[in-house]
Amino acid sequence: MPGAKRRYNVRFPPSRIKKMMQKDTEVGRIAMAVPVIISRALEMFLKSLLTKIYLITQSKFSAVVSVAHMKQCIDSEKLFDFLKDLAERATSMAAQKDTRGLSMWPLYSTKRPEVPVKKPSEVAEKKPRRSVDSLDNDSSSGESELLVCF
Repeated sequence: MPGAKRRYNVRFPPSRIKKMMQKDTEVGRIAMAVPVIISRALEMFLKSLLTKIYLITQSKFSAVVSVAHMKQCIDSEKLFDFLKDLAERATSMAAQKDTRGLSMWPLYSTKRPEVPVKKPSEVAEKKPRRSVDSLDNDSSSGESELLVCF
């Protein structure tokens, strides 16, 4: 059928890939099959990368893929040599975020503030508590009181 659009079984939208390609001034006209082929190639590349990262993560007996696992995969495979600069930048950024606290959430627990515990000798004498009945009968207090029992 002339004019009917084909639906390709790809995960990355070819129209978006075509728009990215057209942003380059050196790229002229683009054949219809090119974005589809690039989409499929991208899918295959990511599957390969993620499978190898997953194997490294499993070998370390870890449940979470970390930047270190990705860096190890990129360093060990010659196919991913072009990603080494990106991996270096990612590890340096991860190290900066790590000093802020929760960036490595599953790996590090948060530090809870220490609450000083007062010894019985340090506790000042408290006024005796009034009973609940005296609160109901006491009309001199203009404010409402909240009685909390532990």
